[in-house]
Amino acid sequence: MTGNPADLTLSAAAALLGAGGISAVELTDACLDRIERQQPLVNAFLTVDRDSARAAAAASDKRRARGDSRGPLDGIPVAHKDLFDRAGRVTTAGSILLNDRIAQSTATVLAKLDAAGAVEIGTLGASEFAAGATGHNRHYGDCRNPWDPARIPGGSSGASAAAVAARQVFASLGTDTGGSVRMPAHFCGTVGLRPTQGRVSRHGIFPRSWSMDTAGPLARTAEDAALVLQAIAGPDPGDPTAEAVAVPEYSTALGEPVAGLRIGVPTRYFFDEVDSGIRVLLDDALEIFAGLGVIAAPVDVPDPSVPFRLALIVLKAEAAAVHEDWMRNRPGDYDRGIREGMEDGLSLSAVDYLRALRERGPALAHWLAGPLSQADVLFTPVMDDPTPTLAESAVTGSEGAARVMARFGRCTRPFSFLGLPAMSVPCGFQPDGMPAGLQLIGRPFAERTLLRLGHGYRQATDWHDRAPAAVSGDTPTTTG
Repeated sequence: MTGNPADLTLSAAAALLGAGGISAVELTDACLDRIERQQPLVNAFLTVDRDSARAAAAASDKRRARGDSRGPLDGIPVAHKDLFDRAGRVTTAGSILLNDRIAQSTATVLAKLDAAGAVEIGTLGASEFAAGATGHNRHYGDCRNPWDPARIPGGSSGASAAAVAARQVFASLGTDTGGSVRMPAHFCGTVGLRPTQGRVSRHGIFPRSWSMDTAGPLARTAEDAALVLQAIAGPDPGDPTAEAVAVPEYSTALGEPVAGLRIGVPTRYFFDEVDSGIRVLLDDALEIFAGLGVIAAPVDVPDPSVPFRLALIVLKAEAAAVHEDWMRNRPGDYDRGIREGMEDGLSLSAVDYLRALRERGPALAHWLAGPLSQADVLFTPVMDDPTPTLAESAVTGSEGAARVMARFGRCTRPFSFLGLPAMSVPCGFQPDGMPAGLQLIGRPFAERTLLRLGHGYRQATDWHDRAPAAVSGDTPTTTG
């Protein structure tokens, strides 16, 4: 092939591997080379295990040579946010508080990727304890957006999105509690999928909020995300919250036409304060969907500020339960703003927490009986403000940073509380050249519909094919 193999989509790389046009070792070496060149500027990786990755790639090539491929992910270089345990290794969760904690077992999702033959390149950085939305981390250094290193990649899975956007790996895993897969995908111009609560096992993932955490893929395209979700979805004896719901063939849905599907556009809240540069991209995306035969219509929605507020109560209470001992005994080991954000949970009453949990079922029922009975998916922004810089979003106590941070999760957290599947899909570039995404939200376990629409949209656009310039010290620019 011509060009850099790391620039392929996961699907294209898998097809080339299957046809014998490239080896897994060649793919892995291309990714390792790119990581080495870009790491000083992007800082997406926490650890890189070159020898282990090359050995896994060589093993994949041997399997293919004897006709024993494990499927489309066999030989594909991937990475994951450092919240996922691997037996015998330290999982930092972006904090120094865990730097002596060696995992006793491997997270189910990593074990499933291993079984699929994926090549683990290394571990990706994270906002400390998955509690930040920007990519800042004073312990291991800030991750930076490959489109503009002065801008945030988002959080807490910012490095997972940045590594995919910079073509350092073909896909990655992140976690999403209030938008931590979808917002980085928006900021970095990738696809980011939060599966239905219970679709993917959380065994071996350090918790942020037990009842809202999910693990999901970040990838270049919906097709790529479908391949990763196929590998990691399903019930798990190690996680009683992983639902025993049959896992469909996600890729087969991609070839189905989208004409006739219904998109509901909320009439309030989500578009009330959206930046004009982002609004133009969203309006254009709706026109593209219309051209594909998708029916878009306004829908009334229950007040989204209610699940947003309840989500904060649940999140703060559950995070405080995880961190109480450390917050009392090692408060100085937290990054600024991380501990303060969780300490509020210590003052919440059990009554408030249990009341918030009790409201989840009725709230979900209202959304399912209302807008999600009138449409197959809902359509909203992921983020309604331009991408901030690392400097202006740093937790320095300034009112400006507080205003920036107050906007985060406004469009994503309500659906986290409801446990609904949601996906960010690249929909163009803001006036300042930064990517933006649209958000599709579906009914429980309707990931096939989200992926189908995301794939159909990709067929009519080229946003997924544009990439930051190969980062070598120069400011990245868009390339066709």
